[in-house]
Amino acid sequence: MHRVELRRDGVVLSCLTGGPPAAPPVLLLHGLAGAGAELLPTAHALTGDFRVIVPDQRAHGHSTRRPADLSRDAYVADAAFLLDALGGARPAAVAGQSMGGHTAMLLAAHHPELVSSLVMLEAGVGGTSPGDDYPARLGRWFASWPLPFPSAAAAVSFLGTTPTAHAWAADLEQHPDGLRPRFDADMMEAAIRPVAAEARWAQWQAVRAPTLLIRGERGTCPPEEDARMRALRPGVRYATIADAGHDAHLDQPEAWLTLLRAALTG
Repeated sequence: MHRVELRRDGVVLSCLTGGPPAAPPVLLLHGLAGAGAELLPTAHALTGDFRVIVPDQRAHGHSTRRPADLSRDAYVADAAFLLDALGGARPAAVAGQSMGGHTAMLLAAHHPELVSSLVMLEAGVGGTSPGDDYPARLGRWFASWPLPFPSAAAAVSFLGTTPTAHAWAADLEQHPDGLRPRFDADMMEAAIRPVAAEARWAQWQAVRAPTLLIRGERGTCPPEEDARMRALRPGVRYATIADAGHDAHLDQPEAWLTLLRAALTG
């Protein structure tokens, strides 16, 4: 895998790519406060058979940290731009986790010519319950981190010993005063707020690409949302990863990869 930087409307999009240029393209989209680096094990496993594209989405990782536009349209336009630039002029399989899965769904709905298949890991249609301002809760939690961390070990001590915590710690950025995440708390709140603002049922129903929904056994998608998604599109495939939470690709990477490969080759 190697890193390239592309620019769209003044925003730098940093992207890891690998695999044969003529192979079928696969776009992997991380979730909120993640980065392409957490999907490197997945990418490395696929590069023998696929052209893999793994961006740091805007406001994350090595991409522009504080872009002016954090709308859903901006994220979808970024994904379409990357496929046009790096996908070899072919429709791509698109897989995303959490907010990345929401972006992948909107991409498939609005740009069906770009998406050959869709995999949504721990992702839904968006929206939130009345009175539940979860973007604000997330923003407060990210803002509570005692930054800078003096070491990766100190970060893990604060964040916990989960695979997600280790992924965050591994991708911290060295600053003169210590280690800091490659995102800003207020930008994470602003990025997730458009996801929470509206349940995109019409877009879900508009998707025509073959779709696989994957849930962690201890995931966060509400059962009633799951049930409605499956009822509205009865041809959608569905799978659960045992002993996994919201970040199932980190909790159970082999199970995740087995399901993803089946979707890509089936």
